[in-house]
Amino acid sequence: MPSKLPEPHHSDSPNWEEELDSAIFSFEDIQAELNYKQAQTALRNLVANLDLTPPEKAGLETELDDLESMLAKLDCMVVQIAAFGMVGRGKSSLLNALVGQPVFETGPLHGVTRAAQRVNWSIHEELVGKTERALRVTLPSVGQSQVELIDTPGLDEIDGDTRAALAEQIAKQADLILFVISGDMTKIEHQALSQLREAGKPIILVFNKVDQYPEADRMAIYEKIRDERVKELLTPLEIVMSAASPLVKTAVIRPDGSRGLQLRTGNAQVEELKLKILEILQREGKALVALNSMLYADTVNEQLVQRKLIIREQNANQLIWQAVMTKALAIALNPVTVVDILSSIVIDIALILGLSKLYAIPMTEAGAIKLLQKIALSMGGIGVSELLANLGLSGLKTLLGISAPATGGATLVPYISVALTQAGVAGVSSYGIGQVTKAYLANGATWGPDGPKAVISKILANLDEASILNRIKDELQLKLKVRKYSR
Repeated sequence: MPSKLPEPHHSDSPNWEEELDSAIFSFEDIQAELNYKQAQTALRNLVANLDLTPPEKAGLETELDDLESMLAKLDCMVVQIAAFGMVGRGKSSLLNALVGQPVFETGPLHGVTRAAQRVNWSIHEELVGKTERALRVTLPSVGQSQVELIDTPGLDEIDGDTRAALAEQIAKQADLILFVISGDMTKIEHQALSQLREAGKPIILVFNKVDQYPEADRMAIYEKIRDERVKELLTPLEIVMSAASPLVKTAVIRPDGSRGLQLRTGNAQVEELKLKILEILQREGKALVALNSMLYADTVNEQLVQRKLIIREQNANQLIWQAVMTKALAIALNPVTVVDILSSIVIDIALILGLSKLYAIPMTEAGAIKLLQKIALSMGGIGVSELLANLGLSGLKTLLGISAPATGGATLVPYISVALTQAGVAGVSSYGIGQVTKAYLANGATWGPDGPKAVISKILANLDEASILNRIKDELQLKLKVRKYSR
């Protein structure tokens, strides 16, 4: 248990970066212990084989960029350390103390003068959510590794939903998290720490500004945090104390010649934090970069897959409905029985081929016919009903059409009614065939363990035939009116 204020530490130590590099990893070690090269290859193959069409890539730019960033992180062996904390906790000062220069005081948009920093820092701001920004600083490469420090908006500057999204987004990418407080924890801080803990990453709770407390008060706050606030979240070994920008009393001579005391910023006291970072990287650094990159990439890939499935589902439903209306319109306008049936089959085959192309599963016309036969047989009642309806209604429709001249057009009204009914029945059947085909192709062109009959029965049980039939008739009547008036 800490018993005293951390010793003053000069942040311009020439060995800090070398110690970081030594603690993180060497390429040979990571190859031997984690098959690092295999992780790179796996991620590179994942990026190269996403199987996304240009329309599916639209709107997924952020996710795709994230995968590319993870690949670059593996290639460059970057360890990312992200700092979280509320406003006024000294979060930026703490990072500045680690860097040894005040790079986190202002971001690029506020005029950081890079030349004055005497180091080739890489600094940029990135958007978090819709409006918030995080500052990212990459330390100059030492050996084969890089360390990235990420400063985030104050947790109390943003609303709860954005705060949760920020924590989730950055915590997924970061390899190590610094959670900065400067006294007893607030409810918001506890909630944020709990959310970060769920990311499963190493966390260091930094009790900063300890120079502002008498020793007895400092230890009382520390023990309360350790024993009550974070007992279920962190171990005592994950809590350190620091004074990133301590205020020290300095003797001064006033203009009138009198002597007095003035508060000035002293040397940063972050040695305990640096040692803890080195300890974690020494113990886990070899695993952190490879495993975190792959875990995050797996999460992003899962999001991509889900988005891809949603997009394909939408496109498939649109394609199915186009086929339904094409079939319904063709049948409604065609008075010849045999042509009705043949056109229905042709449209259903075309629908199956269109869906197979959409799901990137090669299928020949013969394969589509074979699949249609299997679906039709497994559909049972609906397939027989459609055939009987088409035969009966087609015959009646043909008879009414032939007798129209003899009756002075009196049979045209029942003719249209029969045509709409026949078209609706055929359209419902085509809709069912499309939904079954979609389920089959989305499952990788397999029926799964339950077989085709079980899958088809389940889909048909969930079809609202009455609703589909009414929609077909409404759209068909509208199309027929348009055709009538366009002549």
